[in-house]
Amino acid sequence: MASTLLLALVFVIDLIAFALAVAAEQRRSTATVGNNGKESYCVYDEDIATGLGVASFLFLLLSQILIMVTSRCLCCGKAMRPSGSRAWAVVLFITCWLFFFIAGVCLLAGSVRNAYHTKYKNLLNDPPSCATLRKGVFGAGAAFAFLTAVVSELYYVSYSKANDATVNYGKDIGVRMGNL
Repeated sequence: MASTLLLALVFVIDLIAFALAVAAEQRRSTATVGNNGKESYCVYDEDIATGLGVASFLFLLLSQILIMVTSRCLCCGKAMRPSGSRAWAVVLFITCWLFFFIAGVCLLAGSVRNAYHTKYKNLLNDPPSCATLRKGVFGAGAAFAFLTAVVSELYYVSYSKANDATVNYGKDIGVRMGNL
């Protein structure tokens, strides 16, 4: 049987990761062009989204580690009994890692790109090009963090279901030789 305490803990951690990713999307850096009379330069607002994105990734990583350590990463430990639950556990295991990878790439790449600020000044009359993060990168990370949360909990439940039942070979184990 799946541990209700573990499922609740993982749900809370994933909820925090999702909320941090949504907050990072809302607090992306914006830039304005400043001018001091003879040169133009980029002025960026505070950079809180980078920390929120990294924190979201770390919470998602913690959740993934808890699920994988508890289930022994599907490859270690005793063999599961052949059943539909085992098949679902394998499919959900692969899907969980795929979603985690996509969420991690979105959150970490968004954090790195959000932290990048253009440093050059423009002495000409043209305003400088102020680099900012595209809208939706942290949002995609939040969406895949949510999908990772759902799929990882379904994986753990399927794994527990397939792992709980023992293989029953029955009392008849082969050819009876008693009549001979």
